[in-house]
Amino acid sequence: MKKTAVMSLSGGMDSTGVLLHLLANDYEVYALSFDYGQKHSIELERAKKNVALMQDQGKAIIEHRIVSLKSAMSIFHSALTDSDIEVPEGHYEQENMVATVVPNRNAIFSSIIYGYALSIATKHETDVEVCLGVHSGDHAIYPDCRPEFYESIAETFALGNWGSERVTWTLPFLHGDKTTILLDSLKSCEVLDLDFDTIFANTNTSYNPDEHGRSSGKSGADVERILAFIEIGRKDPVEYVDGWEAARDNALQVQKAWAEESE
Repeated sequence: MKKTAVMSLSGGMDSTGVLLHLLANDYEVYALSFDYGQKHSIELERAKKNVALMQDQGKAIIEHRIVSLKSAMSIFHSALTDSDIEVPEGHYEQENMVATVVPNRNAIFSSIIYGYALSIATKHETDVEVCLGVHSGDHAIYPDCRPEFYESIAETFALGNWGSERVTWTLPFLHGDKTTILLDSLKSCEVLDLDFDTIFANTNTSYNPDEHGRSSGKSGADVERILAFIEIGRKDPVEYVDGWEAARDNALQVQKAWAEESE
């Protein structure tokens, strides 16, 4: 019998890695994407594209919904949603990257996903796992990606709901990083007979893509992604404004400068 999972699918590489991981491990997946007024909303189109591709190949994605939170989250102060704040560029652990934090974002997303999981568990009388793509690479800047945060909200949500014994949490990459995600995704694509480059070309990690959806290669999220592809010895298939070679060279320069600054 297949296991059931509800997951957050942003359209980025981390959540796409989770989707591949779940499908390769024989889960039926319900996926939620969130439109919260993010400047990089191209990620939602990328999520839809990958879901359609996988469903066409018979993968067990039961449902994919895009949930609009634009009205509620438009009042939040963040470089990702406020047109008056520029998205910072540089290393993903630099202090200025705090500007990309969206207040309480993961708590809001997790609450909705948990409620959806409870609803599926009750309706279908089955156990459901809540699955997210948080990882250690984000722990320095994003408090809502840290293990203690999820330990706390898991306990709180269980206390506040009937039927919570049917819902558990699965965070497969919590103690890994983007390199971990890519290596796991390579294995998952092999199991699922999916083309890794096609899948990851259909993702967006950049916080400041251009009007054509091409990644800048310069936001902290870009740099983190690029360094992970360098680590596994592969060219990133996503399109960069100045091309892969320029994006790669910039990421390496940023990494070197950060290492020297951190000494």
